[in-house]
Amino acid sequence: MSIDASQGRTTPVIGSLTEHTSLRSRVTQVLREAMVAGELEPGTIYSAPALAERLGVSATPVREAMMELTQEGLVETIRHRGYRVVELGDVALDEIIELRALIEVPTVGRVAENATAEQVALLRPLADRLAETAASGELREFIAADTAFHLQLLAIAGNRKLVDEVRRLRGMSRLSALRRLYEEGRLTATAREHHALLDRIEARDARGAEALMRHHLGHVRGVWAGLPEA
Repeated sequence: MSIDASQGRTTPVIGSLTEHTSLRSRVTQVLREAMVAGELEPGTIYSAPALAERLGVSATPVREAMMELTQEGLVETIRHRGYRVVELGDVALDEIIELRALIEVPTVGRVAENATAEQVALLRPLADRLAETAASGELREFIAADTAFHLQLLAIAGNRKLVDEVRRLRGMSRLSALRRLYEEGRLTATAREHHALLDRIEARDARGAEALMRHHLGHVRGVWAGLPEA
């Protein structure tokens, strides 16, 4: 769910899609974000026609998107019924974060050593967008901006397969407590860490950037998932 700050209304994470550019990829992105946000719940079966109606598209791009998400391990096909969101246990989610840390922390360190001022500047608007969406409770937009920020940051290292793997691993995350954190006014604090990370990269502080990235990843299995952090 997200909140229209100007009118105080709640709107669903899955909204209408009316444009037709790269429709399959856009449907895939929205469904992935809805899984991460917890609107598409683990263990629940969803039919392609029902999801298509919610998205305002035909069932075909939804089925195509679900095939892609099945290959990523996020959903499984239930014959004659639809698609079930895979329920990952705590051990599996901890393993995912461990993998992400092994990939993302040293990569951010390399980025801090090599990024140009122009590359860092291009990420500032995304960091601003994260702060804005955290403050207004636009959770799907927050997740989309967070994904774009981190993938573009990692892309500076020049390894496309690394970026694709992190995209897949991020899709397996479950950030179920974001709504509660927004309501408690705590989401903006973690959103501000993106500017702090860029500050360390801009200063070529590789060790500082790695430390902050490791701390930031801790939120995914900590406060963002409704769990205590060490």
